[in-house]
Amino acid sequence: MRDFLYSEISAIHAIPNLPDDPDLAIAAGRRLCDELLEPLQERFGRISVRSSYRSPAVNRFGNENKLNCGSNESNYAVHIWDRRDAAGNMGATACIVVNSFIAYYERTGHWEALAWWVHDHLPYDHMQFFPHYAAFNLGWRDTPRRGIYSYIPPRRGWLTKRGMANADGDHSAEYAEMLREIECARA
Repeated sequence: MRDFLYSEISAIHAIPNLPDDPDLAIAAGRRLCDELLEPLQERFGRISVRSSYRSPAVNRFGNENKLNCGSNESNYAVHIWDRRDAAGNMGATACIVVNSFIAYYERTGHWEALAWWVHDHLPYDHMQFFPHYAAFNLGWRDTPRRGIYSYIPPRRGWLTKRGMANADGDHSAEYAEMLREIECARA
């Protein structure tokens, strides 16, 4: 939980980043870890957490000051783990970097390889990819929506989401080279 509770906004602006409902935050965080982060780390090695849990006060400050935080309502069951979303879902999100993926991404720019691997292997709710180190928000939710969005030019926008033709099927050709390269680097 220590890694998840750390917030630069909280530290710099002295805003407490503690959940109002610790039981709900812990339950959501446990599911995020058990179903997404631990399997990802088991397959690819160390991951780094860049941002995760935000208290409503921290998130509100980040939103009002244009620090890359959405509204509180849009972050319930996302970065605000101790609030359920409007549909009553529990959820949690962490912005992470898969350290072993950085060299492949910097060489190829092919962030989609990791996105498709997660899509094919893990029960995620959403992913949002960012340009630096292919860091991405990885979210878990009671009822996953399964959508991948990119902020990485030139392919900004949806890679896939429910209803798109590419949402189902086998995407292993998209990540085969990445897996070979990462395995060779680990050997």
